[in-house]
Amino acid sequence: MAEAALGLGTNLGNREAALAQAVNLLAAMPGIELAAVSNLYSSAPWGVADQPDFLNLCVRVETTLGPLQLLHACKSVEAKLGRQQRLRWGPREMDVDVLLMQGVALDTETLAIPHPRMIERRFVLEPLEEIAPDWTLEGETVTSKSAALKKKAADQVCVLDEGATRRFASLRSA
Repeated sequence: MAEAALGLGTNLGNREAALAQAVNLLAAMPGIELAAVSNLYSSAPWGVADQPDFLNLCVRVETTLGPLQLLHACKSVEAKLGRQQRLRWGPREMDVDVLLMQGVALDTETLAIPHPRMIERRFVLEPLEEIAPDWTLEGETVTSKSAALKKKAADQVCVLDEGATRRFASLRSA
């Protein structure tokens, strides 16, 4: 089995419920086993400012799926949760990205691993640090990359949302 990290985010509807449903759908998929789930983080929109704030989390999975199969599983979850294609970096019902996959470096039109912009986004690195602090990214640990980004991009809004995390946890166990 390979280990992989996925990033999930939403800014429409009942965000905690959507994230709980997405994680539950991933956990129910053949070839995917959840290993860890981060807390939820509230973040300001990226790219298009005139939209609601996002809730984001990361999950670490063990999988027998290959990279493209894992991407297909992520897109399947998005579709089941009603993701609509809108403008780039706009509002979304659900976004599920393959961030990292241990032992895999890939750059195609369909999929890039590691995710090409993750090192610029606190809402990715901070929850990822919770579940995979020692994983390496560009020769450094996720913890090191996250600490550097916190200093460099202190203006990016990314806040651990304890209330949302509690609501999410109760929805996942229900």
